[in-house]
Amino acid sequence: MAGERETPVEQLTVEQAARELRALAQEIAEHDRAYHGRDAPTISDAEYDALRRRNTEIEDRFPHLARRDSPSERVGAGPAEGFAKVSHALPMLSLDNAFDSGDVREFLARVRRFLGLSPETTVEIVAEPKIDGLSVSLRYEEGEFVQGATRGDGATGENITQNLKTLSELPKTIGDGDIPGVLEVRGEVYMTRDDFAALNRSQAEQGLKVFANPRNAAAGSLRQLDPSITARRPLRMFVYSWGELSEPVAETHWEFLDRIGGWGFPTNPLSRRLTEVDEILEFHGDCEARRATLPYDIDGMVYKVNRVDWQRRLGMVSRAPRWAVAHKFSAEKAQTLLREITVQVGRTGALTPVANLEPVTVGGVVVSRATLHNEDEIVRKDVREGDTVILQRAGDVIPQILAVVPEKRPLDSKPFVFPDHCPECGSVASREAGEVARRCTGGLICPAQVVERLKHFVSRDAFDIEGLGGKHIEAFWRDGLVHGPADIFRLPAKAADIAQREGWGETSAGNLVTAIQERQTIPLERFIYALGIRQVGQATARTLARHYGSLVGWRGAMMEALDAETDAYRDLVNIDGIGPSVAADMTSFFSESHNREALDDLQSFLTVEDAAQPEDGGSPISGKTLVFTGSLEEMTRGEAKARAEALGAKVAGSVSRKTDLVVVGADAGSKARKARELGVQTLTEAEWLDLIGPV
Repeated sequence: MAGERETPVEQLTVEQAARELRALAQEIAEHDRAYHGRDAPTISDAEYDALRRRNTEIEDRFPHLARRDSPSERVGAGPAEGFAKVSHALPMLSLDNAFDSGDVREFLARVRRFLGLSPETTVEIVAEPKIDGLSVSLRYEEGEFVQGATRGDGATGENITQNLKTLSELPKTIGDGDIPGVLEVRGEVYMTRDDFAALNRSQAEQGLKVFANPRNAAAGSLRQLDPSITARRPLRMFVYSWGELSEPVAETHWEFLDRIGGWGFPTNPLSRRLTEVDEILEFHGDCEARRATLPYDIDGMVYKVNRVDWQRRLGMVSRAPRWAVAHKFSAEKAQTLLREITVQVGRTGALTPVANLEPVTVGGVVVSRATLHNEDEIVRKDVREGDTVILQRAGDVIPQILAVVPEKRPLDSKPFVFPDHCPECGSVASREAGEVARRCTGGLICPAQVVERLKHFVSRDAFDIEGLGGKHIEAFWRDGLVHGPADIFRLPAKAADIAQREGWGETSAGNLVTAIQERQTIPLERFIYALGIRQVGQATARTLARHYGSLVGWRGAMMEALDAETDAYRDLVNIDGIGPSVAADMTSFFSESHNREALDDLQSFLTVEDAAQPEDGGSPISGKTLVFTGSLEEMTRGEAKARAEALGAKVAGSVSRKTDLVVVGADAGSKARKARELGVQTLTEAEWLDLIGPV
């Protein structure tokens, strides 16, 4: 049977779609951490984009299945250890992708529909090259550069002010008296191809690490804890946007580029102002043809609605603005030998096949490994050990295997037999009907799962225990120092023994003790996420924490929800973004006595803080659940929903006793009647606009 990943979206059942969205959320989150957090991507841009696109297509067809931890809700990864954290006053957004002319035409059509524009209205677009570098934010106060940060997860980045000060292209002061008191500009730090080649030659001569590509070299150089190292690296920058401003800078994006250029910021000279979709596509083709002759790497073009007032109205959806899109270039390809297929076991027990390749250069980067996703992918492409395979790469380290070259297949070739037992513990590896992944049934007796779950428990987005990395977890588990999560908090009592271990000492053991003790108080949402429950990512954990408020409240409700006939279960599945599939995984977790015992053990060591109140508390609709019904006249339905969500409200599709407000437009029907029957407050469109105030 073909895997769900290869099944057309329109043919997926609801159950299949829910399972695939869960798998995609977990897979994409790990790739985000590798790319943004470690500067060490493990799949190609094209393969990553395909995963995100698949996720979006499924969510578009099954909007009620959209998850709280969906990749659509997330930008990048959290800040790395070693740097102070910076909270962005305005989020640093990612961009949705367009892959062909049809996607570009649909982007422009969506803009028109959202704004309610007539066909005669011209929509001016600014097209800019998409630089393959590290996104940064630069803050100026009264003309002085005071702070620089990475994008991080979009909300919080790393303070790299001193490193950025080493860039010769970055103005340290702006003398023009017409600048805002607070000016935050955003751009991309990159390295030219020639400078990258020279840096790698120097690194190799000194016996130091060489970088995979210019993007990794730029990111690694800018994130040095020692700014003097950054100062020796040939870094450059283009500025392309703004963040927080104490006063408006321009009425159009094109005017903004002109103004910051006059203030001394480097902007890309290839940028163009265009109006017709055909000239936009022609410009994209011209830039793609020129990309190899440019001194720096670009992987596509970015299109932005020029008018700033329209940008404000369009706003954002999830992690990306509605007023911009990235139109990617086609991928690069090569051929190489597939030496061996190995199978790895993840923390959820999923068996993932990996292709180990004869190293080959694809687009200037040497690659030697590629994921094969699952056993159906191997069968569908008939990939075998010893095959010559065609690879596709679009800017990162590990490519996608497109196909095999049949005429080069060895005569003694045999199909790869996917294991039906776990390669780590020997337990049966089963596959449920409709599931893409085959999973080890060993659970906590499987060393791969136990170790991976412990790694997740101490990871940055969970307990974030500094100095307790993956290799330490493996060693401590192997030597019997830790068996479960609570054993982490028993390590301080073993500090003297740890200090005697190879690679440790009194200082490092003492630092570990301090780090563990500092994490014995933790917010509820991080605690829930750290448990590693299937389908419960960061966003879902945050939703659960806010809904139940406390650890006692959450545990009690989950135990009651084990009975699907209870109000507790109905409340659980009705939480926005949860639903029956996530609820099934959560109740399954709580039904296991060893999981409940592990929670009891943890609670004996920890103080779990109650959930914080939702942000945007100053809004009159913050935390409220709204329903829109009927036709609106002053704004489109999509714009109204976006505005409500931006003010901290939840927008539901149906009216229930938990609905706080129903906005009733023209020709309202059953939802308005249901609101009256339930005594839910209703507002006209005019009353709604008075309540929320101007944009």
